[in-house]
Amino acid sequence: MPLYRKYRPQTIEQIVGQEHIKKALANAIKTDRISHAYLFTGPRGTGKTSTARIFAKSLNCQNGPTITPCNECENCKNITNSIPIDVIEIDAASNRSVSDADEIIQKVALAPVQSRYKIYIIDEVHMLTNQAFNALLKTLEEPPKNVIFILATTEVHKVLDTIKSRCQRFDFKRITTDDIAKHLRYISDNEKINITDDALYYIAQNSAGGMRDSIALLDQLSVLNSPDVPISVDDINNLLGRLSFNSLTSLFEAIVSSSQNEALGILNGIYNEGNEPIQILSNLLDYLRNALILKSAGNVDNTVIQLNSEQLKILSDKLSNIETHQLISLIDKCANYIKELKLTANPKLWLDVAILDMANLAENTKLEDLQKRLSLMENGEVHKVVNTSAYNTPPQPVKKVAPAPQKVQETKPAPQPKITPNATEEEVLTAEVPMSKAPATDSLKELWASLIGNVHGPSRAILQQQALPVKISQDEVIISVKNQMWLSQFAQDGAKHKLIVDAVTSMFGSPAKKILVREPHSDDDKIRKEQSSEGDDKPAPAPKPMPAPKPQEPAEDEIEEAISIKNEPKPVHHKTDDEFNHSDGVNMVINLFDGKLIE
Repeated sequence: MPLYRKYRPQTIEQIVGQEHIKKALANAIKTDRISHAYLFTGPRGTGKTSTARIFAKSLNCQNGPTITPCNECENCKNITNSIPIDVIEIDAASNRSVSDADEIIQKVALAPVQSRYKIYIIDEVHMLTNQAFNALLKTLEEPPKNVIFILATTEVHKVLDTIKSRCQRFDFKRITTDDIAKHLRYISDNEKINITDDALYYIAQNSAGGMRDSIALLDQLSVLNSPDVPISVDDINNLLGRLSFNSLTSLFEAIVSSSQNEALGILNGIYNEGNEPIQILSNLLDYLRNALILKSAGNVDNTVIQLNSEQLKILSDKLSNIETHQLISLIDKCANYIKELKLTANPKLWLDVAILDMANLAENTKLEDLQKRLSLMENGEVHKVVNTSAYNTPPQPVKKVAPAPQKVQETKPAPQPKITPNATEEEVLTAEVPMSKAPATDSLKELWASLIGNVHGPSRAILQQQALPVKISQDEVIISVKNQMWLSQFAQDGAKHKLIVDAVTSMFGSPAKKILVREPHSDDDKIRKEQSSEGDDKPAPAPKPMPAPKPQEPAEDEIEEAISIKNEPKPVHHKTDDEFNHSDGVNMVINLFDGKLIE
């Protein structure tokens, strides 16, 4: 007999947890205040069906009604062995139609055969159809004498309100990890299963508060029982296909240190052991969750984090070189890649992309911080920019000088800012001086960066590595992709073509007339140069004139000269095909020293 059936509770006292329900049902029996309908709801494996059986046994025991049924009389044995004489168990998942409800209604009128009550236990009652629910309404509200309904469900929100209003509702809570671990130790000692306390606690933590699942896993582990070597946490991980703590720690260290080669090597070792890609990322996500809690909350017990004291110490030591916002970034990326893995036909490819992307931690988080700062600056909130990254020095606050007092006249002119003779360029530029709005860029490089920035999820990294812009305008967008697999994904009829359409629409404010993703052509460079030359020929608008300053303020031409420094267009470097195929670091060095790459 499976352990979860062998150790199913037979009395109210044997139910693990659920103290509020045990007390309420015991008082109902003692005071003879039995309702005609009950609704038991809660997560799976928390004791709903077992409690329903015990309650039925307590009501129909020949020595009862009693809170301690004898389990020896014929009625108790029939209930224990699921013999449907006066206590009928119905699975609503397979008996959900109106005809099944009508059959129950017809049999309800029959008196109990040998017991005080005729009790119907309807499991997974939310599976009944609305028509079946409505057929039961009248009977459930006014059942014949000595008939009791006990409805059990894991999804109470799917039960009609008219049904819930006719029942006494009891909500079963998840069983605590400590209670599950204690009960597993009791079963292990009785069954002579040699297993460590850490392993039992690990089982309890991974059972999501369900006793049945934890006992079933213990039963499965019992085949590894040995009198000499106790069953350990590693044995559980090997049996369930979960990654060990040491493997996840090694992978986490490589990601934090941005060692992409090392991370890829560790990943391949884990993958070659037979672990599935989605399982690897799911286990890594759990590890990152524990790391975030430990980094944010500090000292926590192992009821919150699924680690023992030694593992907590190891993980704490690994968190000294990573910031909270970086952990959040890793969790966000990992969750997105898990979604991608569920949809792709090539999970190993996306697994490699995920680990390489996350292992570029330092550059990714600096880029994310820069994007936030640029967004604030574009919205005119320069003075609100704060330091959000450990890699950036705090920005200096913008100094503003109070406007000079004006004489009272019939019409008051708008106050002008006061700029000191020794004002820095930043103070002059960020003071409240009317300035012309920067023109929209026509640079292919900047348009491509803007388009890529509007692509969300892992597809952004793929486009950065595999795609090249040919032409980007509101009328026509042309992108070349050399790799045939990715070309089929982003082409007109590809699954990811809509991402590009949405990105272009978001960038220009309206959809482009033509969006083409194709193979590279020989004349692509010519098209790029044509767009670049068109953008360079467009003159920037002149700044608006400024009001004349007061005598004690600097001359007008000094202010205009400072503003012109800000508005002066800088030379734009356009990437060639070769530059797009190199990393941003290589391209930055080439541009900085006006050099070229020699193969």
